[in-house]
Amino acid sequence: MEEKFSKEDMVKEAVEEAKAKAAEEAAQADAEEAAETESTADAEEAAGTESAADAEAEDAADSEEDAVEEDAETEKKGKKLFGKRNKKDKKDEKIEELTDRLTRQMAEFDNFRKRTEKEKSQMYEIGAKDIINKILPVVDNFERGLAAVPEEEKDQPFVEGMEKIYKHFLTTLDEIGVKPIEAVGQEFNPDLHNAVMHVEDEELGENIIAEEFQKGYTYRDGVVRHSMVKVAN
Repeated sequence: MEEKFSKEDMVKEAVEEAKAKAAEEAAQADAEEAAETESTADAEEAAGTESAADAEAEDAADSEEDAVEEDAETEKKGKKLFGKRNKKDKKDEKIEELTDRLTRQMAEFDNFRKRTEKEKSQMYEIGAKDIINKILPVVDNFERGLAAVPEEEKDQPFVEGMEKIYKHFLTTLDEIGVKPIEAVGQEFNPDLHNAVMHVEDEELGENIIAEEFQKGYTYRDGVVRHSMVKVAN
C-alpha cells in the first residue's frame, strides 16, 4: 500500500513538474512574442518617423521649387510690364524729335541774331569812322582859316559866320560821340598821340606834350585819328 502511494506521488509530482515546465515555457514564449512585437512596433514607428521626415523634406523641396518658379514667373511678368512701360509710343518719339529739332533751331537762330547784331554794329562803326575821317579835314581847314584871320578882322560878319559853322561842326561831332583828344600839357600816350618832334624844355616835365600840330579824335572810346604832337624831354 505504501509503495502504491509512493508511485502515485511520484506520478503526481511528475505531472506537476510537467505542468510547471509547460507554464514556464508558455510564459517564456509569451515574453519572447511580446518582445518581438514591441521591437516590431518600434521599427515600424521609426520607419514611420523616417518616412514622415522624408515626406516633409520632399514637401519643403517642392515648396521651394514652387517658390522659385513663382519668383521667376513674377520677374518675367515684371520685366514684361517694365518693358511695356519703357517702350515709347511712336507718336511720343516723333514729338520728342520735333521738340529737339525746334530747340536746336531756336538756339541757332539766337546765335545768328547775336552774330548779325554784332556784325551790324561793327559795320556801322567802321562806316561811321570812315565818314568821320572824311569830315575831320574839313574841320582842320576851318581851324586853320580861323587861326589865320587877323585879330582886327574877327568882328567881320563873314568871319563870325565861319566861326559859327565851325562850332556847329564840333557840336554835331560831339553829339554822335566824337571827342577831341587832349594833348598840350598832357603826358605822352602812344595809344592817343603820335610824336613827330622832340624838344628839350626845362620848363616842361619828362614826356610832356609841348605842342599839337594836328588835333586827334576818338569815337566810342576808339581812336579815329591820333594827335600829331611835339614831345618835350
